[in-house]
Amino acid sequence: MIVKNRNLLLTVETTLTGEIISMSESLRILIKGKPSTYIDDLFPRWNAYGNEKIKVAFLTDEDFLLFIRSQSGQHQYLYIGILSSELSQLMNKVSDLMKANTLLEAIIENSYDGIYLTDRNGNTILTNSAMERITGIPKDYYMNKKVDALIERGILESSLTKRVIEKKETISHVQFNRAGNESLLLTGSPVFDDTGEVESVVTNIRDLSQLIELQNALKEANKLNLSYRQEIERLKQNINIHQQSIVIESEKMKHVYETAERIVNVDATVLLLGDTGVGKDVLAKYIYETSNRRMKGKYIKLNCGAIPEELIESELFGYEKGAFTGADKQGKPGMFELADEGVLFLDEIGELPLASQVKLLRVIQEKEIQRVGGTKTKNVNVRLIAATNRDLKEMVNKGLFREDLYYRLNVITIEIPSLKDRREDIYPLIEYFLKQTNEKYHFNKDLHNDVKKFLYHYQWPGNIRELANLIERLVIVSQESIITMNDLPPEYQREIDFPYENEKIETLKDVVEAAEKKAIMKALKKCTTTYELASALHTSQPTISRKLKKYGIELIHL
Repeated sequence: MIVKNRNLLLTVETTLTGEIISMSESLRILIKGKPSTYIDDLFPRWNAYGNEKIKVAFLTDEDFLLFIRSQSGQHQYLYIGILSSELSQLMNKVSDLMKANTLLEAIIENSYDGIYLTDRNGNTILTNSAMERITGIPKDYYMNKKVDALIERGILESSLTKRVIEKKETISHVQFNRAGNESLLLTGSPVFDDTGEVESVVTNIRDLSQLIELQNALKEANKLNLSYRQEIERLKQNINIHQQSIVIESEKMKHVYETAERIVNVDATVLLLGDTGVGKDVLAKYIYETSNRRMKGKYIKLNCGAIPEELIESELFGYEKGAFTGADKQGKPGMFELADEGVLFLDEIGELPLASQVKLLRVIQEKEIQRVGGTKTKNVNVRLIAATNRDLKEMVNKGLFREDLYYRLNVITIEIPSLKDRREDIYPLIEYFLKQTNEKYHFNKDLHNDVKKFLYHYQWPGNIRELANLIERLVIVSQESIITMNDLPPEYQREIDFPYENEKIETLKDVVEAAEKKAIMKALKKCTTTYELASALHTSQPTISRKLKKYGIELIHL
């Protein structure tokens, strides 16, 4: 009977061909006298371990492992082994460790990061192929070399291993790669033995260049995305332009707003010109709302003609506490400070006093303000839009406006035409203001066609503001749901100079033909031949001959 935890010494002698010559009694008892001529019959399963002189053999009938060492003689082999359950367990553990070691080597080798392992003396123990990709040096070159030697040869920049051993802690460091970019992240981690001393150092090398490229690409994508969003917002503004207080039908106003669209994100100063009430403030607000500044700062408006001269500077630049009698005890920011990163609209800039013009020029040039009663300056980033209905150039000639400020303001000039010069906008504006007023006062009134025709032909010295005020007045004052000519205020009644009742509607063809005939008749006062007429009217002689025949005009009667 065999005791499993007992170690047994076994011996077998064989010829060179493996024929059994003799075996120990302990082995004979173990195999229960089973006859075997050759050692391969005795041990059907063999595993080489380490080298050819050390083998592992397994017995089929017993759950024991036989470790046999072979020794060669002149004509025979002597196998000496030991049968032990502890050895069997040990060999199973060794097998598991070998599998784990193979798996660990595969993980290290296939790691995208470079792995660099040294002992406590700085000798290279292990590295992987990623080191070759990152550094451009074959990984085998590192093996069995000291870190100091690699630094001397310029292969490594510095010794992170030494610092880890000295400080006994994990250390990270960023250094340049082969391309000269600061994109390698090195992290050295100590491995301690049982006594708490550093036994080895594992260094992880991560190439950050691709990550940096991805970050840069993401930044560019975000910038592009932002520009797309801004463009979409701008297009939305254009699509919804008729839903706002901006009504554009005439070619002149389309040109004005197309010009404004081109300069919305330019920080240059804008000067808006035009008569009172043409919509300069509406255009200024439009430039702000369609620009990038609407997301950064506010839109601040100041009417230079509505502020007393002695207060204009404190309104523009603010004041410190106690700056003057009646001033706020805490001080007050000016319009420039409130509009920082945004837009400041200075309406009626021609009314600005000369003394204030000097300070305004300084702000435009130096982009900084100083509060009234203060000693410190403050930087401001404000886009300035100015507007006036006056002739600033003429004011400069008369010494009423500073020439240097005029040229500072006159960088981008947009002139808004009067309402009488863009009559295509009148009917749409009438409908807009009528709808707006009805909603405001909860009415449902409309204008008689005669009233609409009168409003269309009226000269509008007060422009859009006058039209809006008149329609609101008519809606409020009139007693009927349909507003007639009798509802017009007296000052407008006096302007009626053409009939409205039963007025015949002319076709476009009639209007064109009448205009052509009138132009030819006028030219005939100075021309006597069809060639002269063609030259004066910028057309061809056959066309003139055809038109004369059409309208029954004969040269001989003139």
